[in-house]
Amino acid sequence: MDMSRFNGLPSLRMSVHSYSRCWVHLIWGTLNREKLLHKQAAARLSRYLSEYADTKSVYMKINYVNADHVHALVDLSTNLSIEELMQLLKGSSSHWVNVNNILQGKFAWGRGYGAFSVSESNVAQVAAYIAGQENIIGCAPSRKSFGNLSSAMAYAGRMRKAVETAYVHRGGGRTGLKAGVNESVPSGSSR
Repeated sequence: MDMSRFNGLPSLRMSVHSYSRCWVHLIWGTLNREKLLHKQAAARLSRYLSEYADTKSVYMKINYVNADHVHALVDLSTNLSIEELMQLLKGSSSHWVNVNNILQGKFAWGRGYGAFSVSESNVAQVAAYIAGQENIIGCAPSRKSFGNLSSAMAYAGRMRKAVETAYVHRGGGRTGLKAGVNESVPSGSSR
C-alpha cells in the first residue's frame, strides 16, 4: 500500500498492514523562560522548524514561536519516539539559531517539554489554538480567530495548566509532575 498520500510525505518502510496517525501537541520553552525571540527571529525559527521536520519525514501541521516558548502540532512518525523528536527539534533549532546569529549571545532551550496527545477529532481545534497564540498571549482571542471561542478558551486553560504543572523548577532540578506518574518522590521530601 502506498502511504505517501498521507500528509504528502514520502513513504517510510512500514508493514503494508500498518497505519499510524499519532497527533501530538508539543510545547517547549527558552532557557529560564526568557523572552528572547523577537518577532523576526520567531518567524525565521518557525520556518526553520517546519523545514527541519520535513527533512526528518515528520509532518508538522502548524507551529507558533512565542517570545519564550513554542507550540507545534505534529503527526508523530512510527520511527521516532516523542523524546527523540524533541531532541532533534530542540537540538537542531538551538544550534541553527546560534550558528546563524539570529540572536545576540548564546541561545538555549530550557530543560523539558510538554507533549499532549490529540485525537483526530480535535486536530482542527488544536491547530486553531496554536494559530491564535499571538491573540491568546497578547490579549483576549476573538471569535474570528477561533470560531468556537468557548472550546478554544477551555483548551487554552487546560494547556496552560498542563504546562505550569510540568514546568521545571530552577534550583532543585525537579519537575512539578505528579509523583507516581512521571517521577518518584525523593526520600525525606514532601509535596
